[in-house]
Amino acid sequence: MNRNNRLTLCLVLIFAALASIPWLVPHTGALILVAFVPLLLADDVATQLGVKHFFWYHYLGFVLWNAATTFWVCNATVGGGIFAILANALQMSVVWSLFRFGKKRLGAVPSYIFLAAAWIAWERLYFSADISWPWLVLGNAFAQSTGLVQWYSVTGTLGGSLWVWAANLGIFGVIVALAEGHFSRWNAAARVSAVLGITLVLAGPVVASRLMWNAWEAPQEGSVDVLIAQPNFDPYHKFEKMSQAEQTATLLELCDSALAADNASTAGSGAAADSSSKADPRPLLVLAPETFTSDVRVGDIASSPTVQSLDAWISRHPGAEILFGASTWEYFPQRSAPHILSRPYGDGWLESWNSAILTGGAGSKEICHKSRLVVGTEKTPYPRIFVPFDNWLCRTFGLRGPLMGRCLEQGAPTCLHFGGGIPLGCAICYESVYPEYCTGYVKEGAKFLAVITNDAWWGNTPGYRQHCSYSRLRAIELRREIARCGNTGISCLIDARGTVTSRGPWWEEATLRGQVQLSSVQTPFVRHGDVCGRLCTFIFLLLLAVAIVRLFVPGR
Repeated sequence: MNRNNRLTLCLVLIFAALASIPWLVPHTGALILVAFVPLLLADDVATQLGVKHFFWYHYLGFVLWNAATTFWVCNATVGGGIFAILANALQMSVVWSLFRFGKKRLGAVPSYIFLAAAWIAWERLYFSADISWPWLVLGNAFAQSTGLVQWYSVTGTLGGSLWVWAANLGIFGVIVALAEGHFSRWNAAARVSAVLGITLVLAGPVVASRLMWNAWEAPQEGSVDVLIAQPNFDPYHKFEKMSQAEQTATLLELCDSALAADNASTAGSGAAADSSSKADPRPLLVLAPETFTSDVRVGDIASSPTVQSLDAWISRHPGAEILFGASTWEYFPQRSAPHILSRPYGDGWLESWNSAILTGGAGSKEICHKSRLVVGTEKTPYPRIFVPFDNWLCRTFGLRGPLMGRCLEQGAPTCLHFGGGIPLGCAICYESVYPEYCTGYVKEGAKFLAVITNDAWWGNTPGYRQHCSYSRLRAIELRREIARCGNTGISCLIDARGTVTSRGPWWEEATLRGQVQLSSVQTPFVRHGDVCGRLCTFIFLLLLAVAIVRLFVPGR
C-alpha cells in the first residue's frame, strides 16, 4: 500500500470513529458536525492523487460506522444483523457514488449541494420504504444532545441531517481554501464573510435551540397519572420459566406493591396500605410492555385469560386502566386466504398483529396495531415477491415456515382514549423511530404519547439506549410528553423538551410512578410535515436531471 492509499485509509478510519461516537457516548452529538470532514478530504485526496477503487474505501468507512453502532442487532439475529450492516452501508456508498458522478457533471460547488440533497432524500425515502432501517439517520445523532435541537419542532429530524451536512461542507470548504491558498488571496470582506458564515452555521442552530428551550412553557391542560410496570422477563426464556398466568400475576403484584407504597407514603404512616381495597383518588393509566401476552383474539378480546385477569384487577382499583402489548391473532375458517400474509392453520387461515390494547374493565376495550414492523422478524417486505419465495424455500428444503414474519400492518396511526375520552397515541416499539409517522397521532388528537417496547432481545448493548433516546426526539418534534414502558428497561418519563424527567433501571423488576402533562398544541412539524426532506428531494432530483442531461448532451 503506497503513501496515498495509506493517507486515504487513515482519513476513512477517522471518519468511521467520529461518526460512531454520537451513537455510543452520551452528550457527544456535536461531533457529527465534523465527522464527515475526513471522508470529504479522503474523497478529495483520492481524486487529486488518482487513488483507484475509492468505492471500497468509503464502503469500508460506512461498514465500520454501521458495525460500531448497530452490531447489537446480531444478538437477536446474526444473519439479519450482518445483512443490515452491509446493506445499509451499501446504500450509503451508492449515495456517495452518485456524488462522485455528480462532481464530473455539475462542477465543484453544485456537486456538494447534490451530495447533501441526495443523502437527505435517501433518508426520507428510507422512512417509507418497505425495507426500512433508518436507525443512522444523521439527525438522530443528537438524540442524547437534545439541548442542541429544540428546533426539531419546526424541521423534524431531517433538519438535523441538513445541519450536519451544512456544517461538514462548510468546514471542509474552509480547509480546502486554506490548503490550496485561496483563502489568503481573498479580500478582507470575503475572508470575514467566510468566517462569519461557518460560525453562523455552527452556532446559529445552538443559539436558536437555547432560545426555544427557554421560551417553552407547557400548556396548562391538565395531566394524567401513570404507573409504568417493568416486569423484566427475559424474552429468550419467557415461556420456559413461567406460564402466561404467572407472568400476569407478577405484573399485577408489581402494580399492587407500587400502589401500596404510594398510599402508605400519602397516608404518612408506616402501616402497610392495602391497595386492593384502597383506590387511588385519581384515574390511573398503567403501562405494560410490548408483546406482554399472546392469548388475545382480535374479534373477542374479552375472552383472553390475560385480559380477564387484568379486568379483575381493575375492578379492585376504580379509575385504573391498563395499556399493554399483545401478539394478537384472528382465525378465518375458509378455504381461500383472506390476505397474502395469512398463514394456513388447520382447515383455515390465521392472521397476526403486534398490538396495543387499552382495557378499562368490563366492556371497555380499544386496540391498535403496529404499522412500522421490523423486517424479517415481524414483516415480509414486498409480500407479492417474498411470500411466494418464502413458501418455495420452505417446501424445497423441508423447513418449518414461514421464515419471515407475517404480521399485518394497521396503516395510518389511530388514538386510544383514556379516562373517558383523553386521546393518546401509543407507538409500539420500532414505530417510535419514525418522526413523520408519529405526527399522525397528534393529528388524530393525541394529547400525550405512550411507547411500549421490548428491547431485551439486544442484551446490555447500546441498542436499547439508542432506542430510548429516539423517543426524546419525538417529544421535541411533537411537543408531547411521553411515558415509555420497556420490558427490561429503559422505562421513563420524557417531557416536551425531550428531557428524561424520571427513569427506571435496566434489567430489573421496577415500577415508575409519575404524571404526563396534556397538550393540544400542534408544532410546525406536525402541521406541515417533513418540509426539509421534501425540499432536499426536489433539489436532488433537479440536480440529478442536470447531471444526466450533461452526460448525454455534450457541452451542456
